[in-house]
Amino acid sequence: MSRRRRLPRQLGLQFVIGLCLMCIIGVAYVVTPELFVDEPPATRTPAPIREDAEGDWFRLFFTQPELTAGLDAPTGGIPDVVAETIAEAEQTVDIAIYEFDLMPLAEAVLAAYERGVRVRVVTDTDSWEEGPIQDLRAAGIPVAADERSAIMHNKFVVLDEAAVWTGSMNFTRNDAYRNNNSFMYLRSTRLAENYTREFEEMFTDGAFGPTSPDDTPNPVVTLDGTRIENYFSPEDGVAARVLDQLERADDSIYFMAFSFTRADMAQVLLDKAAEGADVRGVFETRQIAAGGDQAWLLLTEGGLADGVRQDGNRFNLHSKVFIVDRAVVVMGSYNFSNNAEDSNDENVLIIHHPEIADAYFAEWERVWAEAGQ
Repeated sequence: MSRRRRLPRQLGLQFVIGLCLMCIIGVAYVVTPELFVDEPPATRTPAPIREDAEGDWFRLFFTQPELTAGLDAPTGGIPDVVAETIAEAEQTVDIAIYEFDLMPLAEAVLAAYERGVRVRVVTDTDSWEEGPIQDLRAAGIPVAADERSAIMHNKFVVLDEAAVWTGSMNFTRNDAYRNNNSFMYLRSTRLAENYTREFEEMFTDGAFGPTSPDDTPNPVVTLDGTRIENYFSPEDGVAARVLDQLERADDSIYFMAFSFTRADMAQVLLDKAAEGADVRGVFETRQIAAGGDQAWLLLTEGGLADGVRQDGNRFNLHSKVFIVDRAVVVMGSYNFSNNAEDSNDENVLIIHHPEIADAYFAEWERVWAEAGQ
């Protein structure tokens, strides 16, 4: 749906000259198809926050593009929660973010720096000129970029070396309010140690992509009885870890995929479906249209046409998620592609936790239903 900016009504003969001029030059509507607004900006409310799961050591959030994609200038939502945790940081804030255009988050980072917190940032060279990045640099916050053609695709924050934010959400308006994403807050010094090690490799050593060493200190962590596997690519061989988890499925595999091109993962899905598992998933429509259709074609031509759909979000399905037996979730920045495996900087969590899996399954059901409309 589009928003039209109509010329004001003419109220009297005093405007006759203006009307005549309009008749001469013609009248045009300005159409902005992606920014429909139901009410005036003065009465617009901030984006709602939906916390989908919470425990002693985690908080899980999903974006809500069905509610926020049409807002002209959305605020609030997940960025507010992230900003609140940054405001609570006492010693350190380390941020590795592919894209960054949300000024409220930049302001939270600047406020932390101004009160004496050590703040450091790693980003992708393609994002170097984005306004918030420039503002952080101008304030004196050190920012490092990867300076290569492959991308630094991580989206994580480490706070006081004790907690981590990670998921598929960049710090952008599109990812926070228009695209389907998840972002998760985890309180764990051992996971924070992993992410801090990865951050130091990029920020201090300039080791990106294949030059990053294989030295994740805690690849498997147990938090309150929950097994969490934590891997980074390319160094940790993430594809093999994901394939191993998919091959362990007994009853079901559900997925949401922004970019899914790996034939080996698609083949495991076909094999599991042939064994009787319920295998269904949603692909990002634009990626398929742009030529990223390898897994889509393998699945649809291999007998799983009824089990896959293209997403219904008019922006992007940006999630990168597998849900296995509704008990295990694969999530993070890692797309199911060769670039993610071989050249980009990425991170993945494999979380063995039925409640978290149920929250992701509920999100998957929403995305699946929207794709079928």
